Amino acid sequence: MENRVTELEIRLTHLEDTIEVLNQSIIKQHSEIDTLQLQVSILEKKIKASQSSPVAHEGEETPPPHY
Repeated sequence: MENRVTELEIRLTHLEDTIEVLNQSIIKQHSEIDTLQLQVSILEKKIKASQSSPVAHEGEETPPPHY
């Protein structure tokens, strides 16, 4: 009986260690996901800002026909 309890305590300790390692991994991944989401958001804003407008610049506009 004593051996069984000791074995269970050992297994519990290993499981607790595994849970802690997995928890730290999840925390790190969550932080990385937050960083990546921020980077994607910044890139989206830059792409939208750099997309050409359907209106040409004044120098590129063709003059109206009555000129």
